[in-house]
Amino acid sequence: MKVLVGITGASGVEYALNLLRRLRELGVEHECVVSDAAKRIIEVETRGEVPECYSEHEIHAPFASGSSAPDAMVVIPCSMKTLAAIAAGYSGNLITRSADVMLKERRKLVLVPRETPLNAIHLRNMLALAEMGAVILPAMPAFYHRPATIQDMLDFIAGKVLDVLGIEHTLYRRWGE
Repeated sequence: MKVLVGITGASGVEYALNLLRRLRELGVEHECVVSDAAKRIIEVETRGEVPECYSEHEIHAPFASGSSAPDAMVVIPCSMKTLAAIAAGYSGNLITRSADVMLKERRKLVLVPRETPLNAIHLRNMLALAEMGAVILPAMPAFYHRPATIQDMLDFIAGKVLDVLGIEHTLYRRWGE
């Protein structure tokens, strides 16, 4: 399986960075694309380095075409701006173009919005995308696995994404275990 990870300018970039680490550890082939806003958020929220990814401006990247589409795409965190653009079919950058390719090719598209509260426009856009086949997976950590650290909470979201993609993992204790 090949997974494309899109990182947009919503708070919560640690979710994306953790997912990239976990994909690497599991040996899952992956690429990533980062928006300009996400680069700024990474600097603010993590003081870390931006991972080596395609820029949102590199519209010539292979996965911008249906003939080279990955098996799945995860936009994490997914800003409401990006979510709205995908819902409207506006392919203004590499992230939204790649998401459009996933929808048109009927491949797995997972959107991880990290916004609260949600207004009616956000909810309508999410519903429209769900009706188009996208999976809406809000960054809402659970507590039944008794997380003790922030890393446990990050791993829960990464694990839920991996579950949707059908990738086996042991990132969190499942309900009833």
